[in-house]
Amino acid sequence: MPGAVRTVGVSGLWKVFGRKPAEALAMAREGVARQQIQDETGCLVGVRDVTFEVNQGETFVVMGLSGSGKSTLVRCMSRLVEPTEGRVEICGADLTAADAAELRELRRHKIAMVFQHFALFPHRRVVDNVAYGLEVQGVERNERQERARELLSTVGLDGWSDHYPQQLSGGMQQRVGLARALAVDPEVLFFDEPFSALDPLIRRDMQDEFLSLQERLQRTLIFITHDFDEALKLADRIAIMRDGAFVQVGTAAEILTEPANDYVRAFTQDAPIAKVLLACALMRPLAEGAPEGSWERISTLAPLEKALPLLLASPNPLVVCDAEGEPVGLLHGEDVAEVVAGNSR
Repeated sequence: MPGAVRTVGVSGLWKVFGRKPAEALAMAREGVARQQIQDETGCLVGVRDVTFEVNQGETFVVMGLSGSGKSTLVRCMSRLVEPTEGRVEICGADLTAADAAELRELRRHKIAMVFQHFALFPHRRVVDNVAYGLEVQGVERNERQERARELLSTVGLDGWSDHYPQQLSGGMQQRVGLARALAVDPEVLFFDEPFSALDPLIRRDMQDEFLSLQERLQRTLIFITHDFDEALKLADRIAIMRDGAFVQVGTAAEILTEPANDYVRAFTQDAPIAKVLLACALMRPLAEGAPEGSWERISTLAPLEKALPLLLASPNPLVVCDAEGEPVGLLHGEDVAEVVAGNSR
């Protein structure tokens, strides 16, 4: 990504649980399967040689089934769990080399985490829950409460400042957790399946709220989920994990159209590909300017489901235009049909 600024860098990260980590690590490096390592050493390889980067303002979603290692990964990245080996760099600081005092400062000012279980203090009012991180930073009471009330308004909880967590619904409590994480103005936020305990309609509302906030705030986000539809909706890029390792990393379009193996293909086969893929993902570049005649036009950011009826109504391809209305490519019916048919098989 030209001009991108790296905010998070993970290199060769491993986490082995058990009493013989060196033996298990050596076996894993030789390619021994996770289950065999566990059978022979009693050790579980939770994270297996993971390397990736996340740019400033990017939403990077890590997804996989239960036990794939995604939650262990994010805990290693924040050092809630100590990595066995590897390096984690956030905002230019090496977390894996940080001492207790340095790590505490990074957690106070640079990073924040939102969990699946809201972890709110039941004996504190909502406003005091949100202001907790600022209290830890030593911010004066009036200032931190003013900031907390502003954030409650940002997440749609005006008028709930003086209530207690148990008086709020699950979705509202999750909004409090989000506001609390934002209160310290972190550069990087970790989300560990924050919406998975919510009812489907509330979950969808929280996803929309998440997208709206990210559009305004442009934070660097690491988001953990087991839900592929959620990953497709929220991510700039997606990493799919299996047995502690990354199987594929890419945009939604790359993963949907070019799955790395059968495991990834199994995730994508039920995806609403026509809603997810945009016209720009399948367009062919223009050879010589825009074609003559009254051909239908469509935006580069239009989903394929919008293009389908137009393609069915005409033998001609669609002219794909950029934000200024300038033609940049052609979308052919056979290309769309091939991708949609392939995804349905």
